[in-house]
Amino acid sequence: MNTSKSITKDPGMVTKDSGAVKKKPSQKKMRALKPAGNQVAQVLFKPTTFVHLNHIIKLLKVSADTNNLILAKILHSHLLVTNQTSTGSNINPLNSLINIYAKSNRISVAQKVFDRMPERNLVSWYSLMAGYLQTGFPLQVLKLFKDMTLVDSLRPNEYIFAVVFSACSDGGKALEGRQCHGYVVKSGLVFHQYVKNALINMYSKFSDVKGAMRVFSLVPGYDVYSYNVVLNGLVQQGFLNEAIQVLERLMGESVEWDSVTYVTVFGLCACLKDLKLGLQVHCRILTSDAELDVFVNSAIINMYGKCGKVINARKTFDWLQVKNVVVWTGIMAAYFQNGCFEEALNLFSEMKINDVSPNGFTFAVMLNSTAGLFALRHGNVLYGEIVQSGFKDHVIVGNALINMYAKCGDIEAASKVFLDMMYRDCITWNAMICGFSHHGLGKEAMALFHDLLAAGECPNYVTFVGVLSACSHLGLVKEGLYYLNQFMRQVGVEPGLEHYTCVVGLLSKAGLLDEAEELLRSIPVELDVIAWRTLLSACHVHRNYGFGRRIAEFVLEMDPNDVGTYTLLSNIYAKAKRWDGVVKIRKLMRERNIKKEPGVSWIDIRNVTHVFVSDDCQHPESTQIYEKVKELLARIKPLGYIPDVTAVLHDVEEEQKEDYLSYHSEKLAIAYGLMHAPLEAPIRVFKNLRMCEDCHSAAKLISKLTNSMIIVRDANRFHSFQNGCCSCADYW
Repeated sequence: MNTSKSITKDPGMVTKDSGAVKKKPSQKKMRALKPAGNQVAQVLFKPTTFVHLNHIIKLLKVSADTNNLILAKILHSHLLVTNQTSTGSNINPLNSLINIYAKSNRISVAQKVFDRMPERNLVSWYSLMAGYLQTGFPLQVLKLFKDMTLVDSLRPNEYIFAVVFSACSDGGKALEGRQCHGYVVKSGLVFHQYVKNALINMYSKFSDVKGAMRVFSLVPGYDVYSYNVVLNGLVQQGFLNEAIQVLERLMGESVEWDSVTYVTVFGLCACLKDLKLGLQVHCRILTSDAELDVFVNSAIINMYGKCGKVINARKTFDWLQVKNVVVWTGIMAAYFQNGCFEEALNLFSEMKINDVSPNGFTFAVMLNSTAGLFALRHGNVLYGEIVQSGFKDHVIVGNALINMYAKCGDIEAASKVFLDMMYRDCITWNAMICGFSHHGLGKEAMALFHDLLAAGECPNYVTFVGVLSACSHLGLVKEGLYYLNQFMRQVGVEPGLEHYTCVVGLLSKAGLLDEAEELLRSIPVELDVIAWRTLLSACHVHRNYGFGRRIAEFVLEMDPNDVGTYTLLSNIYAKAKRWDGVVKIRKLMRERNIKKEPGVSWIDIRNVTHVFVSDDCQHPESTQIYEKVKELLARIKPLGYIPDVTAVLHDVEEEQKEDYLSYHSEKLAIAYGLMHAPLEAPIRVFKNLRMCEDCHSAAKLISKLTNSMIIVRDANRFHSFQNGCCSCADYW
């Protein structure tokens, strides 16, 4: 029987006359293969039919190209029925079957075909190893590699080693990877581009940048993939200067950039915040033939966002004809990074109008934007959408939820999210530890830190900022110094400015002002004004006015335009009743055109934000609010409230000073909250400046009088007032 002719009656079949399939079949052809498969089966399973191996191999190639597992099974069955799998000469179709089953995620079937092969060659081993690598079993690849050399005594080639190096990197087997590196150097296989690129990729994934650079520099031959892997590894590990050197080398050679190159280089520009370089790269891609796909455009938007040019990012976004969720998320992130929180939230609404569904990263950006606005109610709405969309268990979303709730003043909700999370990473732990610390809950923060260590997580830079802040709240001087001087170095964390600032706060709170100053003058990192202002604030709290004046003068030499220092120094003079000093500071501020930011407080009631300034008469209910404040102050006086007139920076009569104090913005906001907030709901007030001592004392007693929880977020921290006490223990 002429088998070839009988098969060609089916238009879906490929014959010797038609040649091998070189292009990927169209969708129409792929759909045609299913009915064709039935006709093929009828032909293949006729008792008298024998199909030549060349046709089988071609059909297997079609099956692999179209991912048609049914056709592959039919061909496999035919090989079994016609007893064409038991001889060594039929090794090629069996290799093709291993490849197809592996690509179709049927790795166990591929293993069975492999095990029953009478003979195997390098292609057989490669196909199975590549299958295990693609399906996420890198350690099985290394086992097969050992078996190949021991059982079949085959010498691996460059393709085998490329898979092995990828398996080492995916499986975290650094020792085995270096051993194989030694072998390819001795055998000369290291000069194959496949092997070289796999080696660079392996060392990059091991965070061994020196190893990756050594292979890149010493082994001749470069292609775009080599540059992509090296650049990406350097950027990911933070070796930005080395990345610039490699980029200069790339630009000096005639290597054509692909989309991955542009994405990586735009990422480098973003990390460096180098707008000039970013503009040059943007011009290059516009004048080249490179495809501006979604990933490239997202990288461009991200670069402009990180460089502070949100307008350029928006122009790039608006220029796009097709916008998917990646691009939308990128432009929202650009607005968020530049403090444009409302614009980011508006874009989220616009995205949904355009029928683009958000992903986990989108929700994370939205939650962080909500945190920037302290918009708790909006955050709750987002949480509902997250649950409905099925992203609740995504780690990045959980981390953003913890951050949002902590910054919006609902630390209990943040803690509940943390406890409900199925998976946690280091960012999860850090968000919760820092959240507790920011709310003055030092004991909870320290307990969670010990849980982190017990869980086997490694603390990092941010972790210790939260831990040292907690030590400061609790007054744990000895423990804080131990973490700074010993434990941090044991786990490989180099103390930075934030850590030293926390320890200065710790020493200052304990009244060790001389030790705090000594630390500031001896630390090896460059200090900013905030660290010194922390010490100055402690001088104000401890009423050590002479020490404070000396520190303030030093800070003003560092930064003559620091408004906070002028304010603190003026307060120090006022507390000491040195009105000449207050006048002097005010005159100095006028001469230097330095204006103190007015105190503003705001509160959200039923999805409406109400904003107050001191002695505010603009609110529609200002008369009722003033009456409420007056009533509250009168009722807390029997509880021990004495107006702190020393906080008034004016040399006027005592009665007038009391009037100045009575209607500070936070008092107005608290009164309005008590008038309109739902019963038993916490009163959450936000203020742009540090809360004054008088308002702090009043808020404590008002919480006791009204049996309410009052949460005030000032410029320094959260104050949780309940039953006459504050979470800050009267130090802030």
